[in-house]
Amino acid sequence: MVPILVLALTLTGCASTANRNHTQPDPRDTLRIATFNIAMGREAAGALSRALASGDDPRLRQLASIVQTVRPDILLLNEFDYDPGIDAPALLNDRYLAIAAAGQTPIRYPYAFRAAVNTGIDSGRDLDRDGRTGDPGDAWGFGHFPGQYGMLLLSRHPIDEASVRTFQRFPWHHLPDAHRPQHPPGTNFHTDAVWRTLRLSSKSHWDVPVMIGERTLHVLAFHPTPPVFDGPEDRNGRRNYDEIRFWAEYLDSSNGFSPIDDAGISGGLAATADFVILGDFNADPNDGDSLPGAIGQLIDHPRIDASCVPRSTGAVIAARSQGGVNHRQTGEAAADTADFNDQRTGNLRLDHVLPARGLNVKDCGVFWPAPGEPGDEAITVSDHRLVWLDIFW
Repeated sequence: MVPILVLALTLTGCASTANRNHTQPDPRDTLRIATFNIAMGREAAGALSRALASGDDPRLRQLASIVQTVRPDILLLNEFDYDPGIDAPALLNDRYLAIAAAGQTPIRYPYAFRAAVNTGIDSGRDLDRDGRTGDPGDAWGFGHFPGQYGMLLLSRHPIDEASVRTFQRFPWHHLPDAHRPQHPPGTNFHTDAVWRTLRLSSKSHWDVPVMIGERTLHVLAFHPTPPVFDGPEDRNGRRNYDEIRFWAEYLDSSNGFSPIDDAGISGGLAATADFVILGDFNADPNDGDSLPGAIGQLIDHPRIDASCVPRSTGAVIAARSQGGVNHRQTGEAAADTADFNDQRTGNLRLDHVLPARGLNVKDCGVFWPAPGEPGDEAITVSDHRLVWLDIFW
């Protein structure tokens, strides 16, 4: 475990769309939880590590200004390359977060969790069936080098390190009724021998218990594969659906699902446990390319309260001004969390913070300032936006 970073902030809340950008949590009774795909996956191994060590990387300074503005208590960073050879959390804290950026107050995260992910780890097999092995598409999770597009969890509260569970190596075929890729229909895309080796997680699934006072919050973190960049077999779309379904099954103690984690321990999450599921799910409730109902597996889950929909006025303005595919979408533009090509994909709601039913949700939002508002210059750090949720604790 190591110290590190955080982020969150935005515009609207659970019941309204009023512009409340730069709202900060009330430290007396509020726990702020955030997720942010920071798009820091670099093209070469070690590139992010060198940027962290330099202390003067422009994009990391942008990231610091957002985190210092939103000031979450718990923050998941997606697409933060995993490099076990350096203390990335300490570097991020010391050389960026603890130094005022864009006039904001420094912040520091004394606790962090990071672990190996499947991206870039060569399987030794031709998983994408292009006739070659050793390519990024043949890794257990798409990537050019081990650790690319990794994850980092930052916390201002202690992490119960001994109780962390990871499911990096969980076999896809062990998921009940797994969506095995097929092409043509009725014909399996992978041989039985290959299918039995495939891992479900494109990165990993983490259950990280955070100790807050006398209570524990299970932070369930992941980053499923995008449901695109494949062929008619839709292997990424099916994997995305099942990566999301893993958590739905993990929460349901009545279904007999007892996954074995990387330490060899079996079982799902206790029925009485407090939790939040967060990350870039790569699944929009209404638009995009995910399989129908992919995100609904969690949004509609009986143990999850998805009633607070994070929104921002910046997303509304972006969809209106960018046009293209955005004008043909059915989802609410205010809830978008990603700013994509407007001629192909359009802006989507992909990033989520979903709390357990029974937690007292106070507010939520997306850090997407309107043009000219404070923080607008920092959001170009990523094509995703930081999403936050406040709960009374």
